[in-house]
Amino acid sequence: MQLSEQEVIRREKLGKLRELGINPYPAELYPVDTTSKEIKNDYEEGKKVTIAGRLMSRRIQGKASFAEIQDSEGRIQVYFNRDEICTGEDKTLYNEVYKKLLDIGDIIGIEGELFTTQVGEKTVMVKNFKMLSKALRPLPLPKQDSEGKVFDEFNDPELRYRQRYVDLVVNPKVKETFIKRTKITNSIREFYNNRGYLEVETPILQPIPGGAAARPFLTHHNALNIPLYLRIANELYLKRLIVGGFDGVYEFSKDFRNEGMDRTHNPEFTVMELYVAYKDYNWMMDTTEQLLEKVAMDANGSTKVTVGNHEIEFKAPYPRVPILEAIKIHTGVDVSQMEENELRETAKKLGIEVDDTMGVGKLIDEIFGEKCEHHYIQPTFITDYPKEMSPLTKEHRTNPRLTERFELMVNGKELANAYSELNDPIDQRERFEDQLRLSEKGDDEAMFIDQDFLRALEYGMPPTSGIGIGIDRLVMLMTNNSSIQEVLFFPQMRPEKKAVQLSDNEKAIYDILKKKKSMSLDSLKTQSGLSNKAWDKGIKGLTSQNLAKVQKENDALLVSLTE
Repeated sequence: MQLSEQEVIRREKLGKLRELGINPYPAELYPVDTTSKEIKNDYEEGKKVTIAGRLMSRRIQGKASFAEIQDSEGRIQVYFNRDEICTGEDKTLYNEVYKKLLDIGDIIGIEGELFTTQVGEKTVMVKNFKMLSKALRPLPLPKQDSEGKVFDEFNDPELRYRQRYVDLVVNPKVKETFIKRTKITNSIREFYNNRGYLEVETPILQPIPGGAAARPFLTHHNALNIPLYLRIANELYLKRLIVGGFDGVYEFSKDFRNEGMDRTHNPEFTVMELYVAYKDYNWMMDTTEQLLEKVAMDANGSTKVTVGNHEIEFKAPYPRVPILEAIKIHTGVDVSQMEENELRETAKKLGIEVDDTMGVGKLIDEIFGEKCEHHYIQPTFITDYPKEMSPLTKEHRTNPRLTERFELMVNGKELANAYSELNDPIDQRERFEDQLRLSEKGDDEAMFIDQDFLRALEYGMPPTSGIGIGIDRLVMLMTNNSSIQEVLFFPQMRPEKKAVQLSDNEKAIYDILKKKKSMSLDSLKTQSGLSNKAWDKGIKGLTSQNLAKVQKENDALLVSLTE
C-alpha cells in the first residue's frame, strides 16, 4: 500500500502513542453526557460536562490552545490549558500528546467546565481529555486565504458519493439533507398511522418480478435451485394482504431495476406504496394532496418549497389533466383514437425515437414523456391513462379504452403513480396475457404473468385504491437537490479506478502535462529537467500505461494526456 507523507507521519504518531501506554482505540464506554447543541441551548456557567467529538481545528499558543470539536449536533469551542490539564509536574499529556501527537480529524473525549470567553463564545475548559480514535488519513478540509477566498473544498461529486463518510464530516449541509429525509419518512408514517393503516414488510427476493413494467435483476437460490428476482415493485404482495382482510397497508420498499442511471434514477431506490380497500383513485388524489401538504410543512415549515429556480406550492388542490388531453395541448395532435401503427408514425413525426417492440402504451408514454412532462412544474395529476399503459388498473367507469389511473407530476418529473386497482381476475388475466405478447415481441420490460396473484384475486379483492410515491424524488424536491445521488447515502457508482503508481520520472512528466494537456515533445523534455536516460524511462512508462500518447502533427511530435 502506497502511503502519502501525511499518512506515514500519522502512523508514526500512532506508534508513539502506544509507546506512551495510550491505546489509540480504547474499548471501554466513554461517559458522554451532553452534545454541542445542548451546551449552547442550555448553557450554564461553570457546569461540568463530558463531551466527545472530532478535532476540527486548533490554534496552539504555547501552553494554551483554542480548538473546535465536532459531534453529531455541530461544533463547540474547547480550551486547552497546560496547567489545567497537567496539574502535577508531568506535562506529557499537553506537551507531547496534545501538541505533537494529536491531529485534525482525531476523535477525542473531553471532561471540562463551561465558561464564556471575553468575546462571548461559549466554551469548554478542558480538565482532561482522552484519545478515542486516531485518524490515519487527513480530512480534506477547506481553507480560507487572507482575502476570504475558500479553496481545497471537498466538492468533487464522484469523490463525495464514494466517500460519503468524509462528505458528512466536512460538508455540514449534506448531513442536513439526510436529517430532513428522516423527517419526511416519519411524517408519512404519522399521516398513515393516524388513519389506522398498517406498515408491513413484503419479500425482496421474488419468484416473479411483478407490479411494474421494468427490467429486473436476476439471481439464483442454490438450496431451492430456482431463479429469483430482486423486486421491481411490492404492489402484488400488498394487494394479496388486502385480499387477506387488511383494509389499509403500506410499506417503505427498497426496489431494484436493472436499467440506466442518471440524475433521477438509481438501480436501487425507495418507494412508499399504500393500498386502501373500498377507495378509488379520486379519493387517492384528495388524500395525496393532504399528505404532501403535511410533508412540506413538517420538512420545511411551509407548503411552498424552492426547487431550483421555481417556487413549488404543495397546498391543495392540484390540477387534474387527462393524459390524452395533455398530449393534445402540448403537441396539437389528438391521439385518442389512434391505433398502434398510426401512433408510431405520429411519434416519428414528433421527432421521438421509437421501435417495433413498442405497443400503444409505450408509444403514448414516450410522446407524453418527451413533449409534455417537463411543462408540469407545479403539482399536477395526469389522469385517465389508456388501458394498454396500465395492466393492473381498473377500467375507467365511463370510457372502456381508458383506466382509472393518475401520475403526479412535480417539477417536470413523475413523483407518484396510483390506480383504482383492477380486482376482476378474468380481466387481469387478459391484461397479463397482453403483456406476455409484448414480451414475445421483444419488450424486456413487459410484465410477467403471476399465477399466484391471479389465484388470490379469484378469492375476491374488495374495490381498492393504491399509490406508489418515489421517496428519493420526494426528498430531492423537499431539499432542493437536482440529483438523486445527493439524497442517497451510498448511491451506486461505477467501479473505482485503481490508482496508478508512478515513478519519480513519470510523475515529473505527468505533472507538467496535467497543466498543459498537450505540448511538443522537445518542450516537455526540456521542462522536465530529466537526463536522456531518465526521460526515456519516464515517457515510455507513461505511454505503456496509456496515460500519455505521442503523435506526429505536421513536422512536430506532440505529447498529450489520454484521459
